[in-house]
Amino acid sequence: MTTATWLDSLRDIWAGLAARYPWLRWVEKWGISAGSLVLGLLTLFIFRRGLEYFPWFVGYLILLWLAGVVLAEARQALAARGGRVVWLAVNYAIQSMFHGLLLFLLPIYYASTTLASRNVWFLIVLATAALLTTIDPWYRAVLRRFGWVEIVLFGFGLFASLNVAFPLLRVRSTWALALSGIVSMLALAPVFRRGPDSSWKNALVRAGMWGVAVALVLWPLRGWIPPVPLHLTRATFTRSVVRLEPAEPVSTVTADELRTWGGIVAFTAVAAPAGLREPIYHVWWKNGAEVARIALSPIRGGRPGGFRTYSRKADLGQDPAGVWSVDVLTAHGQLIGRARLVVTP
Repeated sequence: MTTATWLDSLRDIWAGLAARYPWLRWVEKWGISAGSLVLGLLTLFIFRRGLEYFPWFVGYLILLWLAGVVLAEARQALAARGGRVVWLAVNYAIQSMFHGLLLFLLPIYYASTTLASRNVWFLIVLATAALLTTIDPWYRAVLRRFGWVEIVLFGFGLFASLNVAFPLLRVRSTWALALSGIVSMLALAPVFRRGPDSSWKNALVRAGMWGVAVALVLWPLRGWIPPVPLHLTRATFTRSVVRLEPAEPVSTVTADELRTWGGIVAFTAVAAPAGLREPIYHVWWKNGAEVARIALSPIRGGRPGGFRTYSRKADLGQDPAGVWSVDVLTAHGQLIGRARLVVTP
């Protein structure tokens, strides 16, 4: 029996079963979406096991993205050998990869996102991409009309994965951002090889040029991207710090109390991968106006509960009443998190 005859037999069997059991039509339409959602939820469970598992998971993640690139480029040849069934199987496999891996990245970026800041937009884009790949009919309809969306998803997903992976190799978050843009474009070299006159050399040159262009664009936009996998585990204002712990944490305090205390302390704990050293700043704000920028000791990754640090401000002005906040920033301005304090008259 030839491959084509075997596939025809499978189609006939499926058609007969679907005619007998109508609910199989639902499985045919929504089964991939439901399966991808279950696999994605499993990745959320895996993420909760901790940062120490990230090197293995992110390595697996990147290998799957690269496998997806190869599979997408080879599907025409596979479809020619196996017909429509193989074509559909390859497309569903690619979509399932997209969905599972994007959903894997969501909690990582969510942890590093400050929701009341501009870097929340990157999280929204990531969530939109994950949702698109979840709903199979939507995804198919978008690809039929805009074929380039698949390439964009490949590039975006690989960039987001590498942006998590490089800090695990002790690359500072901002430099990881630029490297992720360059390497993600190089990984898409097969896309640049399309066409009768293309060679691997020309494809790599084009991919490299695009990588440099992407890195140059990303640099001024770094404030819009969460500094994954750095994130705050604790952030509070306190009267004092004893043995690197906040003694009297507060979220609201009166101006008279502050005068009695003689100042206020901002305490933060930053989670980072083991071995990573990252300079950070505390930027103090009052009612939306910057009042101080304090350089702190570089954080050292791998500390249980996060690397604990703090800054103190004694000069609060004649009238300290208002809304105070402290932004925790990387050396190049990516927002790790924020603490907030309300001072009442």
